[in-house]
Amino acid sequence: MRRFRLLNNSGLTLIELVIAMALMAILAAVALPMAEVTVVRTKELELRRALRDVRTAIDEYHADYQAAVEQKKIFATVDASGYPEELKALVEGNDWGGLYPYKKKYLRRIPRDPFDRYDDGWGLRSYEDEPDSTVWGGNDIYDIYSQSDEIALDGTYYRDW
Repeated sequence: MRRFRLLNNSGLTLIELVIAMALMAILAAVALPMAEVTVVRTKELELRRALRDVRTAIDEYHADYQAAVEQKKIFATVDASGYPEELKALVEGNDWGGLYPYKKKYLRRIPRDPFDRYDDGWGLRSYEDEPDSTVWGGNDIYDIYSQSDEIALDGTYYRDW
């Protein structure tokens, strides 16, 4: 009776495993930096959108103040600029002395700064502050900015946006 050995070559050799692992490591080394840039780019888009939304809301608030003064729904005081005194006023809204039959709200919520690591919130500038001031005058809110010291992908600082 003859004995036949069945050879089963279905496994991988050590060399094949090492080569496969090396290829996987190379692919991972290429993919990780691209993923990190994608995360930063997404945060930058979120920051741009948040700045645009809040700045637009501040401008609409001021425009409604001006319209209410023009239509004599409210009376302007000497030192009032027409800008909100705090960001919360954009969420709570105002009826402007009957300019609107309801309390007009400008934001659903105050967006957060995606690059704010320490929960400092937004940097604020009042109407009387310099355009690049980092100290808020405290009278009203004319502009907001990120307080992050990080550098964007385009080489600018987030606080300058």
